[in-house]
Amino acid sequence: MEIELNGLTFHAFHGVYPEEHVVGGTYTVDLVLDADIERACSSDSLADTLDYAAVCEVVRDEMEQPSALIEHVAARIAHRILRSFTVVHGVEVRLCKHHPPIEGIELEAACVHGTFHRDADTFHRDADTSTC
Repeated sequence: MEIELNGLTFHAFHGVYPEEHVVGGTYTVDLVLDADIERACSSDSLADTLDYAAVCEVVRDEMEQPSALIEHVAARIAHRILRSFTVVHGVEVRLCKHHPPIEGIELEAACVHGTFHRDADTFHRDADTSTC
């Protein structure tokens, strides 16, 4: 079963330009979590599902750590979710940087998108996942 968390919005300090680490910018994160939560369908118990509030806290923690590249942040988010929540077998992450500073160009958002899976005790990224 999948759980989608859409539109998590943060003010964060990612980027390659020094001013981005001072002024910051708006970022959004969308997640699709492939999780083993079928028991919750009949039990109606939080203990049998994925606590998405806890997932949101993990995303917030990772977004608060400045990085040069949003690709790096997206991978960190996915890997931390896979490490932290054993019921999650796969994570699709879309991370968008809104209005990045490109002189003379108005760009609504620059986004990265990737899918990561758990294989035993390791993680891998799908080879066919596109970046936008």
